[in-house]
Amino acid sequence: RRVASFIIVFGAALPVLAADYDYFSANRQLIRNGVQAVLTCNGLFTSGRSLEQVFDQELAYLGDRTVGTAEQGPYQIHRDLRAVSVGGDAHGPVVRAAFRDGLGCVVMAPNQTLADIPGLPALDAPAPAGDPARIPWPDGDLIEAPFIDPAIDREALAAAVDWAFERDTPEQDTVSLLIVHRGRIIVERYAEGFDRSTRTRTWSTAKSIAATLIGMQVDRGKMALDAPLEWEWLPEMGGADRDPRDRITLRHVLNMSSGLEPVDSFGREYATGSGLAYWAGASSIAGALSRGLMREPGSHWDYENYDTLLAVLAFKRSLPNEAAYHQFPRRELLDRIGMRNTLLSTDRFGEFILSSQVYTNARDLARFGLLYLNEGVWGDERLISKAWIDFVRAPAPASSVRGSDYGGQWWLVPDDRKTEVPADAYSTAGNRGQYVIIDPRHDLVVVRRGLDYGEQGFDRWDLLREILKAFPES
Repeated sequence: RRVASFIIVFGAALPVLAADYDYFSANRQLIRNGVQAVLTCNGLFTSGRSLEQVFDQELAYLGDRTVGTAEQGPYQIHRDLRAVSVGGDAHGPVVRAAFRDGLGCVVMAPNQTLADIPGLPALDAPAPAGDPARIPWPDGDLIEAPFIDPAIDREALAAAVDWAFERDTPEQDTVSLLIVHRGRIIVERYAEGFDRSTRTRTWSTAKSIAATLIGMQVDRGKMALDAPLEWEWLPEMGGADRDPRDRITLRHVLNMSSGLEPVDSFGREYATGSGLAYWAGASSIAGALSRGLMREPGSHWDYENYDTLLAVLAFKRSLPNEAAYHQFPRRELLDRIGMRNTLLSTDRFGEFILSSQVYTNARDLARFGLLYLNEGVWGDERLISKAWIDFVRAPAPASSVRGSDYGGQWWLVPDDRKTEVPADAYSTAGNRGQYVIIDPRHDLVVVRRGLDYGEQGFDRWDLLREILKAFPES
């Protein structure tokens, strides 16, 4: 009886303890150092920014969690190695990130040192033939004399551009805006410190790139939307009983409806889950395979980086070997549509982190948008089927409770905005304001890049609304 009484009293205290103490505090410190290491490394060696610019903008969203200042702090810049180390002593474990050719910066595990950099993944991918400065847009960067349809109201268009850059809060920091109409660039503007060559992080806009690569394999019959994926789930239980997670299909994970435990939610995105892979050197695959099934697949929408990474794992397994996996994005997509400036990064195990870790510029994202605007055709070649584009634009069934605003790794116009902007518009979306908006009705692609921070998010549908004020019958 005394033992039972103790258990009841102890159990009653647990909710109080959970509310009063952050058991993930050590993880948060580790991940904080990793965020700063990765963003600083990419800012310096992928984007070509100065350390002062990195602290002023790339690290702005960390707020008072930033370690040090541009002048000094518990970090080191190893310019000869193209690497950054952050932390140590009272500031938590040292986390390092190193630039790797063809990939951008790869984050290392806390127990790795600078001597381990040569063993990190790298991608030897020769640039496509030709000088992009001499190749006409959109395959290259040679722009003909600007032409704007006379029916477009130039003053209204200029006002929309100013609206994007001149925000009433410093937390909305537009760094580039590019508008393509009928295949031609009609607006291209950059903030101070940026130009058309500057690569910045796409964050979750990468998910739409991942969906494109996956769609190519579905089109070829190498993957299937509705077949059980049957991964080797973790932990490995053995036995004859089938794992209930085997009911999850590619469609479920692309629709963010796997039914698996949500580990990137409830304030834990910088404490555990995919954050450990993004920022602390953990495997992006082991974590994705370790979640338990909590709901029937397809029944509940929950935005999870790991759902995307499970789809990327299925994509990898559709290819014959590791080399084919690493070469596929460049060979089959990026190089074929002129996305020469785009780097798809991996974790330290060589797995593409295509839920977030991509660096590119505004023009490359405009090319990506044009591929979708042209319904999967580039030049005289079809790269993606119309059926696949129809899938990514179809509302995920479980998203109906939130306005049917999500498709297959693409975002859709929510039900309550369809009187303001065309209902058939759709977009990518990434943290800190990374958007590629497709408006088929007006033959438009809009790319907005940002380094936003704080709670006041930039609204892409408001941006499209302002731009369309310049268009007749919009």
